[in-house]
Amino acid sequence: MPKLAQFRAKHDGVLAPAADSTASILHIDMDAFFVSVELLGRPDLRGLPVIVGGERDQRGVVTSASYEARRLGVSSAMPLRTASKVCPQGIFLPSHHELYSEWSDRVAAILSKYSPIVEMASIDEAYLDLAGTERLHGPALAASSKLLREITATTGLPCSGGLARTRLVAKVASEQAKPRGLVWVPPGSESSFLAPLAARRIPGIGKVTEAALASLGIQTVGELQLQSLGQLEENFGRWGTALYRKARGIDSYEFFIDAEPRSISHNRTFGRDTSDHGELQSTLSHLVERAAKRLRDAGLYARTVTLTVRFADFKTITRNHTLTEPSDLDSVLLATIRDLFRRTWDGRAMLRLVGVALSSFASASGQLDLLDPERREKLERLARTADRLRDRFGFGKLQLGGSLGARRSDQG
Repeated sequence: MPKLAQFRAKHDGVLAPAADSTASILHIDMDAFFVSVELLGRPDLRGLPVIVGGERDQRGVVTSASYEARRLGVSSAMPLRTASKVCPQGIFLPSHHELYSEWSDRVAAILSKYSPIVEMASIDEAYLDLAGTERLHGPALAASSKLLREITATTGLPCSGGLARTRLVAKVASEQAKPRGLVWVPPGSESSFLAPLAARRIPGIGKVTEAALASLGIQTVGELQLQSLGQLEENFGRWGTALYRKARGIDSYEFFIDAEPRSISHNRTFGRDTSDHGELQSTLSHLVERAAKRLRDAGLYARTVTLTVRFADFKTITRNHTLTEPSDLDSVLLATIRDLFRRTWDGRAMLRLVGVALSSFASASGQLDLLDPERREKLERLARTADRLRDRFGFGKLQLGGSLGARRSDQG
């Protein structure tokens, strides 16, 4: 994985865009990502109302729906049972989050070819700063178009993009471009681009704010733009200042390079509560493997290992253990998780979720104190070899024996 960017807000009270800013921020959004990945292996389902998230009679929610299903009223986060009533002809598929993560990594690798500054905002969307890349890829608009085409040609996954001078406008533009489109908002035209859109299209405006705006007779962004800063602050307090800026496409975020995470976690919510010892143990093994690989990819070692267990009644217990020396080895981390699990679960209670987290990172290992040098060297060599094979063929192609019984639907 490339070294990725993150972003932070600058609290400088900016109420107008910089005069010399250019449209160099590209927002990439994968179209119906989970569905699109599933269709790579099920091309016979193309053009049909596909719903990803679980079986139609399971609890849980829709994680992604094809555009055919969306036209019939299905939306993300809708309960699966509701979706089955809204779209009885829908084809329901379970989630395979490990698979989605692998394809997300492949997309991120393509993005890193176009800019040294890439921020993966989520598994299926990213921001790039194309400023200064003109000599390599041409003008930002041409580079954006080329990038979108390369993603689809290389992965077979459809995507959309928005190019603007701020993150906010770029995100709105990519939403307007869906599916398989690219919208460019030239500098200076942000207000006119946003004006005809419904106010809820502005990131950060949810149902509560939308209702509050509607009570003031404000339905569109253009109507919001007619409100003075004083009027908005009077009605919404400090949030009014943000609304004033957002309506004009202004944000004050900057990219910065800081790829080291504070924690690495993976969890799995079971489709049905379970007390199956074999399934629980294989799931924990699988989650540890996923987390340990990400740890090694980042060149880090974890000192703290955390287990999360959620019972059928939603009671949640979190336990952690601090290692004597930080480690990145599957065997060390898994032994710790299994010990925590033995002390947490009585072997009978029905479980809804299990999760694994690694934290308290160090950049150097003290594993010589944990294992004899020869055994440690063999384990490290095995881990590096396994990681290379997973990077090439996919994570699911190589797992520990204890993980083989796990259904690959981890999240986090």
